[in-house]
Amino acid sequence: MNMPKRYSDDDQLDGHFGAPLGGADAKGVAPGLAPLTRRARLLIGAEIWILLGLSLGKSGVYAVVNIIAMLTAPTPLGEHTAEIVKSQAPRPYLDLTYQILSIGFALMPVALALYLLSLRGRNALKNIGLDGTRPWRDTAIGFGLAAIIGIPGLALYAIGRAVGITVEVQPATLNSVWWTVPILILAALQNGILEEVIVVGYLFERLGDLRWRTWSIITASALLRGSYHLYQGIGPFFGNVVMGFVFGWFYQSKWGKRRVMPLIIAHTILDIVAFVGYALLPAAWLKALGVG
Repeated sequence: MNMPKRYSDDDQLDGHFGAPLGGADAKGVAPGLAPLTRRARLLIGAEIWILLGLSLGKSGVYAVVNIIAMLTAPTPLGEHTAEIVKSQAPRPYLDLTYQILSIGFALMPVALALYLLSLRGRNALKNIGLDGTRPWRDTAIGFGLAAIIGIPGLALYAIGRAVGITVEVQPATLNSVWWTVPILILAALQNGILEEVIVVGYLFERLGDLRWRTWSIITASALLRGSYHLYQGIGPFFGNVVMGFVFGWFYQSKWGKRRVMPLIIAHTILDIVAFVGYALLPAAWLKALGVG
């Protein structure tokens, strides 16, 4: 795949950055570049751990502790529940304020990731495809990916509930007020931006800087995605790992063109369907779908 050059010759010579995956050899390793200095490798590694520790890595650690707690509790795993978007205050406008603040502050790690990727003159938005240059193509691909992931995902959730390895996920338990649906849509968009920018865009760039092989990056990204969904049970962990492999492979493929926009759109669609559908559909319908 022909990829645009992302780094200057100086960047490659001073050992601070790796090469784009598109220039990799058959094993996924960029040829002809000087090895990273030990200091550069340590700094990049520290940056990755710090950013993840402030965002989805922290969520992953808590999710691991959560699943251990549920597995060691007297109550079977399948009888636990997990709320995703829930009310934070009994008073509607105070709750709305908290919801808006939660969404805004949850996106701060995205701003940090983009800032870090912009250092040394990089165009972070262009490099990871976080722009509006291909709106129709990105939207069409996003809907396609959402269908590919969403339909099997719902079946996997139902199977997991049936065999007792998945908790009862309650996507949205907000009070029914005028702002419920807009907040659920914003929460879905926040999830899409946060996860795809960090787990795919940022991680692919920085692990590429460390000269990781393509499939090693995809695997690390997929496992990270699965880890912070462990609070939903064993089934959602594996389901999100599969989603991570699909998204990661597509992102670096000739069809994905290293653009996170289609992934953000797909992820947002999936969460809108889950959040808004759960909030608006009758209980009988939710039960028939295996989510009520």
